[in-house]
Amino acid sequence: MSAGLHHVEIWIASAVRAAAEWAWLLERLGWVRDGEWPGGFTWSAGGAYLTFTEAPSQRGGHDRRREGLNHLAFRGGSPAEVDRLVADATDHGWTPLYQDRYPHAGGPGHYAGWLENASGFKAEVVAER
Repeated sequence: MSAGLHHVEIWIASAVRAAAEWAWLLERLGWVRDGEWPGGFTWSAGGAYLTFTEAPSQRGGHDRRREGLNHLAFRGGSPAEVDRLVADATDHGWTPLYQDRYPHAGGPGHYAGWLENASGFKAEVVAER
């Protein structure tokens, strides 16, 4: 057996809205969109992939504070690259979180930016040490 992440499937309310929300961030981080179908799409990087599929049962919106996935954390390059990405986020529908503690909201030795999209999904972009 080999360790590592194979894929993550995220159930979404609208593939059209999710595509608009996620495309900028994933492209910026070096992910490649490599699949699309009615109601979903896939992005890949480093041998793993993310699948976004419209949920067959939709009862309310996503809330990362309930049971389930809280956020996805991505490698973001250098601290300067993370800074640029966080600065550009609002132009692409993402809201920076924890700005009063940026870039060390995760602790003094952790350099990262946290973003939330209009659907309530959170992404963490972590700088290399």
